[in-house]
Amino acid sequence: MLIERIYDEDLAQASYLIGCQANGTAVVVDGRRDIAVYQELAEKNGMKIIAVTETHIHADYLSGTRELAAATGAKIYVSGEGGPDWQYEFDGERLYDGDRITIGNISIQAVHTPGHTPEHLSFLVTDGAFSDQPGYLLSGDFVFSGDLGRPDLLDEAAGGVDTRFEGAKQLFASLRDKFLPLPDYVQVHPAHGAGSACGKALGAIPSSTVGYERLYSWWGPYLAANDEQGFIDELLDGQPDAHAYFGRMKRENREGPVVMGARTPLPELATDVVAEGLAEDTLTFIDTRPNSEVHEGTVTRSLNVPAGKSVASYGAWVVNPETDKNPLVLLAADQEQAMDMWDHLVRVGIDNVAGYVTSIEGLPMTTPKLIQPDELQGFAALVVDVRNRSEHTAGNIPGSYQLSGGRIMWHLDKLPTDGTIVTYCQSGVRNSVAASALRRAGYDVVELDGSYAAWDAFQQTRQNAVSAK
Repeated sequence: MLIERIYDEDLAQASYLIGCQANGTAVVVDGRRDIAVYQELAEKNGMKIIAVTETHIHADYLSGTRELAAATGAKIYVSGEGGPDWQYEFDGERLYDGDRITIGNISIQAVHTPGHTPEHLSFLVTDGAFSDQPGYLLSGDFVFSGDLGRPDLLDEAAGGVDTRFEGAKQLFASLRDKFLPLPDYVQVHPAHGAGSACGKALGAIPSSTVGYERLYSWWGPYLAANDEQGFIDELLDGQPDAHAYFGRMKRENREGPVVMGARTPLPELATDVVAEGLAEDTLTFIDTRPNSEVHEGTVTRSLNVPAGKSVASYGAWVVNPETDKNPLVLLAADQEQAMDMWDHLVRVGIDNVAGYVTSIEGLPMTTPKLIQPDELQGFAALVVDVRNRSEHTAGNIPGSYQLSGGRIMWHLDKLPTDGTIVTYCQSGVRNSVAASALRRAGYDVVELDGSYAAWDAFQQTRQNAVSAK
């Protein structure tokens, strides 16, 4: 048997290819929409992908299940659990608790583990060439290394009202009745790692075991004592802000993501064509440089989505394809980099990219406004902290209003329509992303240079100076 973990550092998301080496067949679990990685992996191992499935209706990325099935002819399997409000709306065989997918010598058994979502499945994997007992659990967003899938995302991002309490109870029951009865040696392979907003304390370890989580996870003592209320209180306390785009992901994944098919390589666009599109507001420019370079000058009304490991995350903060219909133009070193960034964007449903340019020379320019920490007092109508709630609680600029970067463009009603807004994050990266979107939306935005780190250092210096007198 082959188990390969395909990890997306951008979204801290893991998908899996499970293959039978005896007959050359494979299944992909929780695949993403840029599917070449699975096709290449299957080809490398002499396998054919014959089945695709997923653990649940995802909120943080757009599923590649339909994309991969269309490209390979693989059969789709999705959860039929969760009741009428949590049914997929596209074709595929429904899986219920105890159902199995068989590929060669390998048996993949669906286990209904609600809590994170009502329809959630985990998959027990048995390698029949060695044993008739399962040795592996693909736990999806149920059990992570050191943590659990949060049960409040339906409230935070999908329009639910107080579903977190029932979800927390379901999670307790799923641990008690489905997870803990498994042998301690069963390997646990989760769908997310550190950095995901699907939990509050996810570990960076790629896998764990039932026994290790039983003994050393934060929730273990609550289950051992059968303390459901203590478990619920601890689970719901301190969860991070959910990005607003999660609601769109939930809807599209339930309905069935659009199948893109083969994508034509992005063309390099002529400067005059881009300049004309920007002037007519028929194109949106994505400045992919670091915030330090953007602050020296950027394309007018551009969005800052820095190249690197967070293109999908930051892109979904500032581009909503349901309302933003302009094709995007990417700033890229070459076509290879442009295609890589496009791969990241399609993972969150941002498909409409017209092409790329390699320079901003000849395009309309503006210089973002900055303010120094010693100039801040009394300067703005509102100071906005675009960090997460937990960061704001740990320390903030007095009087600032917390509205995380992943939610700010969905909550413009919280911002004043007149006057200057000063924004900050921890170091300036997230701040630059959020501020660029606010500027494009017409707000008078000034970024705090160096963000909270610079302000905190300024306060320390001032206090030291006072103490020295």
